[in-house]
Amino acid sequence: MSAANGSGLVLVVDDDADIRWSLGFVLEGGGYRVATAANGAEALSSLRGGGPLPDVILLDLRMPVMDGQQFRETQLRDPALARVPVVALSGDADLAARSRAMGIERFLLKPVDLDRLLSELGRYSAPSLA
Repeated sequence: MSAANGSGLVLVVDDDADIRWSLGFVLEGGGYRVATAANGAEALSSLRGGGPLPDVILLDLRMPVMDGQQFRETQLRDPALARVPVVALSGDADLAARSRAMGIERFLLKPVDLDRLLSELGRYSAPSLA
């Protein structure tokens, strides 16, 4: 999905409430609309809830209930959700290899550099004017 066609909606999936809040604060300040989920199962429920799909998903890889890998496997099996791009987030040293093994080409190491975050999002979405 190109930024020109984007709705400005970003789904932040992370089990850490402070990280969800911080990323949401930064993204909303940058003009994006933000939805959040505390784990992969919550994210899938949100995505399947009938509302608009996000332009991009920021996905933590280590979470309880349903981790990033389990979420990604389920996402890819659902044609409606498989087209939503994912940017992986993690503090893991092997983030690049883990991300690519899941078919995720873009990833950000925690703690996230905010300029790089906004640059990565710009690949998939543009801030919303609404």
